[in-house]
Amino acid sequence: MGGGNAQKSKMARERNAEKLKGNKGSQLDSNKKAMSIQLSNSRVTYLQCKVCMQTFICTTSEVKCKEHAEAKHPKADLYSCFPHLK
Repeated sequence: MGGGNAQKSKMARERNAEKLKGNKGSQLDSNKKAMSIQLSNSRVTYLQCKVCMQTFICTTSEVKCKEHAEAKHPKADLYSCFPHLK
């Protein structure tokens, strides 16, 4: 009869090892893919502060953009740093 818990665990480990083999890659590549964003039907590859040119990944929220503008550029307003938020 086989199929005890040890055998099932071994098979599960082998299946998971095969899944993990295919996920190797550069973190930089993943970051470049994450930095793509679509705004009003025009392709923008990243969010960028127009004052200091710092780039942000596309998942950056408006709140984080506001925090950046207040912390790094207190004299400039939010919309001069990130015009796409208007």
